[in-house]
Amino acid sequence: MYQPYIKRTFDTSVSFIVLIFALPVGIILAVFIKIDSKGPSIFKQKRTGLNGTEFKMYKFRTMAIDNDIKDADNTNLLTTVGKIIRALSLDEIPQLINIIKGDMSLIGPRPWVPEYYQNMTTHQRKRVSVRPGITGLAQARGRNNLNVFEKINYDLQYVDNVTLVNDVKIIILTVLALFEKTGAAIEKSAIHQEIQSLMSHAQNTAKPALNQQPAFYSKLENVSATDRISRRKNTEDTKPSTRVKSTEKPTPDEQYENMSLAL
Repeated sequence: MYQPYIKRTFDTSVSFIVLIFALPVGIILAVFIKIDSKGPSIFKQKRTGLNGTEFKMYKFRTMAIDNDIKDADNTNLLTTVGKIIRALSLDEIPQLINIIKGDMSLIGPRPWVPEYYQNMTTHQRKRVSVRPGITGLAQARGRNNLNVFEKINYDLQYVDNVTLVNDVKIIILTVLALFEKTGAAIEKSAIHQEIQSLMSHAQNTAKPALNQQPAFYSKLENVSATDRISRRKNTEDTKPSTRVKSTEKPTPDEQYENMSLAL
């Protein structure tokens, strides 16, 4: 009842109210971001949403404009204002717009870059059967202190138990987690490692299925060559004979034919 009917109404109503109160703070942050460094105040990035569809997620920009996301050898180039915004998790405010648009929810698995989804197993992809959220069970239980498989397990637990009570609990736990200084941010190198771990896990999971032969091949292997010759001979014995038995030595052509039948 809650998931298909009430949750979406709850998300949009709360997001509208919070956005109204957060708008003055958002405007101030946008101005400070522009003053602090070059580039737009809003950072847009492609993320995986409901049922694997992709959308553009909005955040306040916390890194330098020349920060290369794919460069895993160097750390994130956080700006001065960006460090403060990230520490307080204020960079997530623009995602209220994503919720109103229908891309996201208040509570749900965090929206990851598409490379995560592309390297997940079928079971792990179940985490996108609900809308991604600004916060979720994994964020409430440990944020980025968890490894990628622990995060996914928490996400799957949430997917199987989407209730109003659980959403309220996660909101409370998230507020408490904000006071913890660890796990708030994740480095580019850690993201690459998580994707690599998922890729290796998916490949190892798929290997048994690829190496397993169809059942009919196994049945054929269990039939010995002698059995196959015996079956063929029995079949031939049941056919009406049209040849006249002879005591003469068979010709080379007849010997070849007999050898072929035996094989």
